[in-house]
Amino acid sequence: MTVKVLILEDNPVARGFLCKVVHESLSDVSEITEVADLESARRELGYAAGNRAPVGPAPYQLILVDLELPDGSGLEMLRELSAYPATRIVTTLYADDEHLYPALQMGAHGYLLKEDRFEILVEELQKIVRGHPPLSPAIARRLLTHFRAGEQGSHSGPALPEAEALTQREADVLTYLSKGFTVKEIASLMGLKWFTVNDHIKAVYKKLYVSSQQA
Repeated sequence: MTVKVLILEDNPVARGFLCKVVHESLSDVSEITEVADLESARRELGYAAGNRAPVGPAPYQLILVDLELPDGSGLEMLRELSAYPATRIVTTLYADDEHLYPALQMGAHGYLLKEDRFEILVEELQKIVRGHPPLSPAIARRLLTHFRAGEQGSHSGPALPEAEALTQREADVLTYLSKGFTVKEIASLMGLKWFTVNDHIKAVYKKLYVSSQQA
């Protein structure tokens, strides 16, 4: 099965970079459509503002969404795509809680930082489309901060679900992820299998009550 991809990004340089990431990540891409604003994305998907995206005969299987757009927020697009049968991934420069958690709550299957290393983005995108819970270095840093704040009984920023404490292995995996190590590199450093590292990542997501594609 081939994959149709829609990239919603207003910066032409970033669009070109994301196209390279997609091509490197997936071997079965049949088409990549690039749009620069919400109106163009809605027109491409076949619906008007304020409505939900319909499921067409040849829906996009992968949609990358920037958060800040010239005619609105990428969060609007995520809300409108809630029933659309595609993997929806936020691609942004913002690593703060105010952008991360609302995007996940709006149904984003992944959250990628455009400033991350090319090979990190390729691995993260591959994990997301395979249904593995994604954790980029920036997300890992935010989650470490969240869990540590919870342990200390304090947290600033938007209200988040209460989370169980991390195990030592989960904390170690998050720490390595926050420093930019790949899953395979972490597995080697910790003397684990790569799928065991993924299991620890899934456990972190469950403790946050954030749904992944495999939930």
